[in-house]
Amino acid sequence: MSTPVRDLSQEEAPLHEALERYRGDRIVPFDVPGHKQGRGTPELTEFLGARCMSVDVNSMKPLDNLSHPTSVIRDAEFLAARAFGADSAFFMVGGTTSAVQAMIMSVCRSGDSVIIPRNVHKSAINALILCDLRPVYVDPGIHSGLGISLGMDPDDVQRAVRENPDAKAVFVNNPTYYGICPDLERIVKIAHAAGMAVLADEAHGTHFYFGENMPTPAMAAGADMASVSMHKTGGSLTQSSILLARSGMVDPDYVRTIINLTQTTSASYLLMSSLDIARRALATGGRETFRRVRGLAEYARAEINAIGGYYAFSREIIDGRGTADFDVTKLSVHTLKIGLAGVEVYDILRDDYGIQIEFGDMGSLLAIISVGDSHYGIERLVSSLAEIKRLKGKEGLELWNHEYVPPVVKLSPKEAFYADRRAVPLASSEGRISSEFVMCYPPGIPILAPGELITPEALGHILYAMDKGSLVMGPQDMTLENIFVVR
Repeated sequence: MSTPVRDLSQEEAPLHEALERYRGDRIVPFDVPGHKQGRGTPELTEFLGARCMSVDVNSMKPLDNLSHPTSVIRDAEFLAARAFGADSAFFMVGGTTSAVQAMIMSVCRSGDSVIIPRNVHKSAINALILCDLRPVYVDPGIHSGLGISLGMDPDDVQRAVRENPDAKAVFVNNPTYYGICPDLERIVKIAHAAGMAVLADEAHGTHFYFGENMPTPAMAAGADMASVSMHKTGGSLTQSSILLARSGMVDPDYVRTIINLTQTTSASYLLMSSLDIARRALATGGRETFRRVRGLAEYARAEINAIGGYYAFSREIIDGRGTADFDVTKLSVHTLKIGLAGVEVYDILRDDYGIQIEFGDMGSLLAIISVGDSHYGIERLVSSLAEIKRLKGKEGLELWNHEYVPPVVKLSPKEAFYADRRAVPLASSEGRISSEFVMCYPPGIPILAPGELITPEALGHILYAMDKGSLVMGPQDMTLENIFVVR
């Protein structure tokens, strides 16, 4: 990444400031977008606001170009890299999905293999299809009392590296959806000793870079690249993300080339400026912000555990292996002892109490606590959970023990995805090779991916999730009556 021609301060927001100058110059637009600063779509302007619409603009010299930044976007990305402790930063307007895929595509070529935990987001497996890569799955392990996937044990990573010396990269979740962090520094040492890059999905880890007493972020641990969802816990607009890189194994100019293969040439200045503004806020006040966030989460955890039946878990589950650290801002709550699956509590909170949490699965739920939360919202959540237990709680359910479904890979994801295929009834698909994804969303972790055998465990997990009301998605048949399998 080229160095700006002048010194820059984290108190600046170069792109945001350029947009303000553009607004003040009262430019007459004869370019796209066609709404012409909102004048052509009064209903949309009324909905979003005139100030917002006036800076929904196209690339131009004073505002730089995301595909080839040389001025204000370059400066904004430079400040982001400094703030996150990286050598390079890239603004992404296709969400962290595009950042994850750019990471993988930057270090792998067709036919390569990548060491990857099974509990990855579908975007990573989509990258395997796009690049024709072979996954080497590492079992992340299951917490015996909670039934949730953990992080990769470094010993398992060491074994995978030893057995697959030609692998190009090790892909790591930091943290998992539930806030579980692996021993990232040790994994980095193992991978680098074998000449492999380390790629970190930090979709839920923005605050690691700015808060106190947080788990180690990827850049500090020595990872080569990290994808960070600024919009999830950092305060930017939905779909905005940042891709971070360290010099050495990664060429930033090549990364930009890879990004430009798939990223739009009409990048949203609303998304980009939100990254610039959010970065400034975190760099100048993030320490205090996340001290408050942590306090809210710890308070909520204590209050929920005092209800009884629920278990809002935290750092006590650290075992030094698959769980080397825990993100205490994640309000993860086990629900089975009140006789309700996490997804059932999720639905009740939304439908009966007007509370939208992040997601619920077979045994637990997750509430995201971040920069915009308040004590009032926390109190509503706690009191609602207490009332749900009182009104709807019953004898505890048995733990569903297939949160992690061991994949049986028969074909590469690309080979299966593009193979001749036919639809068969889902209920009678056992023993066939899936040609498509099946996953609960959120969090978007596949139960089945293209090329995998439909085992009794996988099928049972899918049917159980459907019965409990989880949003099961992926198959072409949106009724979920059929699934496409390889002929």
